Amino acid sequence: MNYQTYQPHTDLAPLVNCYWTLEVPSDMEAPKQRMIPDGCIEMCFILGDDIKRFTSESTFALQPRAMVIGQITKPYYVQPTGYVNAFSVRFYPYGFANFISKPLRQLADKDTPLTELFDVKEAKALEQAIIAAANTEARIAVVEKFLRGKLSDQSVIDTIVKSTIDVLSQTKGKEAINSILKDAPSKRRNLERKFSNQVGISPKQLGKIIRLQASLKLILNNTNQKLTQVAYESEYYDQAHFIKDFKEFTGTNPKEYLSDDQMMLSSLIYSKD
Repeated sequence: MNYQTYQPHTDLAPLVNCYWTLEVPSDMEAPKQRMIPDGCIEMCFILGDDIKRFTSESTFALQPRAMVIGQITKPYYVQPTGYVNAFSVRFYPYGFANFISKPLRQLADKDTPLTELFDVKEAKALEQAIIAAANTEARIAVVEKFLRGKLSDQSVIDTIVKSTIDVLSQTKGKEAINSILKDAPSKRRNLERKFSNQVGISPKQLGKIIRLQASLKLILNNTNQKLTQVAYESEYYDQAHFIKDFKEFTGTNPKEYLSDDQMMLSSLIYSKD
């Protein structure tokens, strides 16, 4: 697997986490790969062979070749049908809401074709320009021109949403939402509504996902670290609480994670990010 990340232009850096590419040689025996929540939204272009997204153990749909992958709240499986070549934009949790007017809760846990989110002619032109681009740098230039054009048409994200996400990110998901709101817990309902529209999931869900991601990095960067230490550093109540949350979002337990061949892609991505 060849996974690479690229930084956005400073104009888009507050909203775009990175651009990434993934190339994997064709392998007819390639196992399913389990994708897990990371709190981000992706705009993805499939440039190689089709990719299956499984809706059950044996049923699947082919992913759109130009799509937005909404917030993930539970693990799901993908499997290549051949050569993998993908280019993607990874948005911060509040980033993509700046480019469309549709509530982001409608995108959660599914792949939405770009033609359903933007003007059909514009979306198809963007896809063709990405396909025709000579290299990754050219694709980044194409997508950044598109995003800048859309950004001028949209209102700026609510301050309360961004500030809440900033605190969750800085504390690695450990801070309670009521603690972030301090003396104004009555604002929680308003915050929940804004998160639903502008992030796609609740602030509590995002906090749990961010904390899980921090735990994953601890495991991936120190495979000999004991689970009790990971749970302690991530400020879970106890090891049982840590394992429960881990299994909810990954579909496996921490001990099996590193040796699970269905987690190879996720491990590669999260060890580098």
